[in-house]
Amino acid sequence: MKLDIQRKRILELVAHRDPPTDLKKASLACGKNHAYLHQFINRGTPRKLPEDVRYALARHLGVDEAVLRPEQGGVPLPSAAGRDSPSAAMRPFSGLGPAAGSIDPARVTAVPEVRISASAGGGANLEQEPGGNDWYFDAGWLRYELRASARDLRVISIDGDSMEPVLYSGDKVMIDLSRTAPSPPGIFVLHDGIGLVAKQLEYIPNSDPPRVLIRSESARYRDYERTIEEVNIVGRVIWFARRL
Repeated sequence: MKLDIQRKRILELVAHRDPPTDLKKASLACGKNHAYLHQFINRGTPRKLPEDVRYALARHLGVDEAVLRPEQGGVPLPSAAGRDSPSAAMRPFSGLGPAAGSIDPARVTAVPEVRISASAGGGANLEQEPGGNDWYFDAGWLRYELRASARDLRVISIDGDSMEPVLYSGDKVMIDLSRTAPSPPGIFVLHDGIGLVAKQLEYIPNSDPPRVLIRSESARYRDYERTIEEVNIVGRVIWFARRL
């Protein structure tokens, strides 16, 4: 079959990827069987590359997903002379900080930053507190990589050293307000009866009444337990950013 621009681009990007890859590895990286991309390119099956596969393939190839869009929405590939140095079209796009300059509204989603820290006093409500700057993220990256909906996300600051060396004071964390079940274990922002904290949270099996173990990463802080009724889990931490 005659290859369209999208299929030609996939072949070219696979051939020039560093470290090397091939269609089999790229197919598996997309969560598909090893022949998936070979069939898509050479047999036209499926006729259209699904959106989630396109984003996964872009991550594997280290490119902006726009490069892999069909002809109508694609971004030109860099010229051969400039292929060794990444261009704006070839760089992966994940998250941008506040006031990120020129932003394509069709491709990004705003996540509000809430002006409250994870060690602030109790009673703060992340859904109602006055906001700060918006943070802008690739909409597909949020959906397929983080498996999150922008309406459920907030960005806040970390204050204190109890979660070092995982999180440091001044780090920005993104919280998914829809994920409040401490299973599997992870880092959550919660009201523990004293204040708003970011901690490792784990359900204690067979506890009656149900209890959770609340842990800090730093050995300077003791673990403690609370019943489910004693804590208000705000959401799971799913991403963070740090100034170097």
